[in-house]
Order: sequence, then C-alpha cells, then structure tokens
Amino acid sequence: MNTPTLNAGRITALGRSELTLLVRNRATLTLALLMPLLMVFVLRSSLGDAEGARAVGEATLTGGIGMVLLLVVHMNLVSAYVARREELVLKRLRTGEASDLEILAGTALPAAALAVAQIAVLAVAGAAALDVRMPQNPLLLVAAVLAGVLMLAALSAVTSSFTRTVETAGLTTLPLFLATVLGSGLFAPTDALPDLAASLCELLPLSGVMTLVRAGWSGGAESGDLLGAALTALAWIMISVFAVQRWFRWEPRR
Repeated sequence: MNTPTLNAGRITALGRSELTLLVRNRATLTLALLMPLLMVFVLRSSLGDAEGARAVGEATLTGGIGMVLLLVVHMNLVSAYVARREELVLKRLRTGEASDLEILAGTALPAAALAVAQIAVLAVAGAAALDVRMPQNPLLLVAAVLAGVLMLAALSAVTSSFTRTVETAGLTTLPLFLATVLGSGLFAPTDALPDLAASLCELLPLSGVMTLVRAGWSGGAESGDLLGAALTALAWIMISVFAVQRWFRWEPRR
C-alpha cells in the first residue's frame, strides 16, 4: 500500500459515489433503513409487560447495536469491497490522486454513516418503545460504536481478500457473525459458560466493543473491566489494520 494520507474532500467524493450505488440497490437500502424500526417492533411485541422486561429490553437493545454493526458494516462492506475489486474500480482509483487509505475509507463511509444513524434511531426509538432508560454514559457508548465501526471496516477489507465473488460473501462473513452472536454476549450473557470458554470469548473481535457498549448504556462497570475491553478492541483494530496492509487485494483473482 502507498503512503497513508487523508484528504476529507477526496474521501467525501468517494463516499458520495459509493452512496449512489447503495441508493440504486433499493432492496438493500430499504431493508437497511427499516431494520432498526423492525427490531424495535419485534422486541416490543415479544417482551410485553412481564416482570424484568425493562432489563431484558435494555440488554436486547445493546445486542441490537452489535447486530447493526455486523449486518450494516461488516456484511455490507465485504460485498462492496469485493464488487469494486472485481469491477476494477479499486484498480482504477489507485491510478489517481487518492491514497489507498482514502479509497478504503471512502468506500466504507456510507455503510459507516448508515450504521451510526441506525444505532441512533434504535437507541432513541427502542428506549421509548420498550420503556427503558436512555444510555447512562453516552460518550462511552459513542466511542464504543466508533471503535466497532473502525474495526469492522478493517476486518471487512481483510475478509474481502479471501472472498472470490459477491455471491460467496455470505459464507466468508459467517464465521465472524456466528462467533460474535454466540461468544460476545450480544443477547445472552457468557457467564454461564465454563471459565476457560468465557475467557476465550472475551478475546473475540467484538467482545471488547460489546462490553463497552453495555457499560455505556448501563453506566455501571468496573474500571478494570473497561480497561481490558478497551485494550482488546484496540488490539483487534491494530491487528486488522496490519492485516489490511499485508493481504488486501486491489485486483481480481485470476
């Protein structure tokens, strides 16, 4: 990769082009825009007014944030990177003024912005519909979401390197999706797992981010747990960035 530089104008222009392609895909765009409201409706219908419903609703909303990150950022971006690579768009962009980092960031910008907007809608509408309290530490929650977006954007670029076609993106994104849903405590706590399994699950890519998300919403967490979660998230971001520099493919597989 060439020398990393960032020019806001070029990133915005690339992001605008990518957004145009996203808008043309009406089915994907409609699903993406309606997903937070659908999640709120389903949660509201399933929880009812049972005792403890508020606690369950709060936990489920934080899990919903993780789902938005996985579906909108990771799965969407893997397909986008593969499609632009196979169409030789990435190769052509590299012949211009934009740096590698600007090309990757510009491609990721619409998905990242859409995910942040969905999470904002999910947090506000979900809290109102499920009658749960608003995030107690919004700054920590925002920081956790941004860290998750950055990490998953990098992981998406890495995953695209091992994805031959857009059609196979559903398969290559499945391992991280399943590992996160089952092991990072999106909707069910990992406390019930054996100690060794729970310790290993804490090292999964999104585990640190989800710990920070839950702490940002509930406002209650030990400083040691927050530090460990932050270090885990930072480590995965650094690993992902290194992997992108090492393995990302700019041209179609032959």
